[in-house]
Amino acid sequence: MGVVNVTPDSFSDGGRFHETDAAIAHGLLLHADGADVLDIGGESTRPGATRPLVEEELARVVPVIGALAGAGAVVSVDTMRADVAAAALDAGATMVNDVSGGLADPDMLRLVAERDAPYVAMHWRAHATHMQQFATYDDGVVAGVRAELAGRVESMTAAGLRAERVVLDPGLGFAKHGEQNWQLLRGLDALEGLGLPLLVGASRKSFLGTLLAGSDGTPRPVDDREDAGTALCVLLAQRGVWGLRVHDVRATRDALAVWQAMEGRP
Repeated sequence: MGVVNVTPDSFSDGGRFHETDAAIAHGLLLHADGADVLDIGGESTRPGATRPLVEEELARVVPVIGALAGAGAVVSVDTMRADVAAAALDAGATMVNDVSGGLADPDMLRLVAERDAPYVAMHWRAHATHMQQFATYDDGVVAGVRAELAGRVESMTAAGLRAERVVLDPGLGFAKHGEQNWQLLRGLDALEGLGLPLLVGASRKSFLGTLLAGSDGTPRPVDDREDAGTALCVLLAQRGVWGLRVHDVRATRDALAVWQAMEGRP
């Protein structure tokens, strides 16, 4: 899954693709590099980010989705709003990637069920402005995330979503501090025990920057975390996760090709 942030304040690309034409061009490049799905988002969810108006979010994502879907790409919309999801599906998106797992908008699950669209539900506790205040897990982060995702699965089932259309995301970096992300990655077996495929989005995130900090303790800059993220993607692929949400599609595809060759896979 290739990431296209149509935002002025994304942590990963700082508004580089905020303009419609730039976002479309970037999406086409990721598609050519081998992205199976393009994930188009118009709301930054970096820690501390404020939400755009729904009109702003719509204006950012709908033209980009229409152009990329028209060019033959499979497109997902990254949104927490049912109104944006509906407009995106109308514009050609075929999947909804909701970082709130349906908690931010009470109409989201009903909409996705009515449209019978594939739905990615991420573990989430609060909006970006204050989510890191909720990074306490009484029974440990793995058990906490598993229990809360299981609760979301119950809500999705009650809303009429078909299980075969649902993917779960552990939500790395969302109400999780550095080491908690590593604990989640080590504990993916527990999340796989819920019986649904997993999407993991580790690309360029701050816990990688902290791991690769310089001798003075300064975290590795965002643009210099790509190799570590690619290595992690290969490890995740080896353990069979359903999807990898990445910014660097070509590097990830190249690394996966090397692994597949070593394993004798087609």
